[in-house]
Amino acid sequence: MENAKKILFLTGDFAEDYETMVPFQMLLMVGYEVHAVCPDKKKGDTIKTAIHDFEGDQTYTEKPGHNFTLNYTFSEVNPSDYAGLVIAGGRAPEYLRLHQGVIDVTRHFAAHNKPIAAVCHGIQILTAARVVEGRRLTAYPAVGPEVELAGGTFVSVEPTEAVVDGNLVTSPAWPGHPKFIRAFLDVLGAKIELGTPTQMASAV
Repeated sequence: MENAKKILFLTGDFAEDYETMVPFQMLLMVGYEVHAVCPDKKKGDTIKTAIHDFEGDQTYTEKPGHNFTLNYTFSEVNPSDYAGLVIAGGRAPEYLRLHQGVIDVTRHFAAHNKPIAAVCHGIQILTAARVVEGRRLTAYPAVGPEVELAGGTFVSVEPTEAVVDGNLVTSPAWPGHPKFIRAFLDVLGAKIELGTPTQMASAV
């Protein structure tokens, strides 16, 4: 089916730079059609990203990142058209979770047991959508209390790790991208085959 190769990618203003750029590019690389969207923005609009890093302070620092161009319009999204959902972290989820359309889309993927991948603060959208009850997942540690309040079990792992519970793949932050994306591909049922430079991988 054609929708087996389509992924919905949710991001927004001041989403984390790596957590927007890297998953988007990695999924394109293996052959998926990835629709990057933000509520109330259209195809061709840009979002501003932010770089989060640790430099000896009690929490992360935030600096301007790259501008990222959206390639699809949120208002035109039909969640039934997609095989999976990816949610970027950073500061964007804090306000994106207030948008009813975001909650409805997230609940669609959860209700139909479709693969969902969320990183860092992206888990705030899952907790707001009330789709983590009875699930094991990780997140940026400061989001841990929200996971527990929403009925999930917060799993504390190193930033380089990912946690998989059925259709749900989560990671604490961008250092976990290699395992996070690999786990998401596994849940999607993708087969990665090394081959010639012109035929390196297949998404189906």
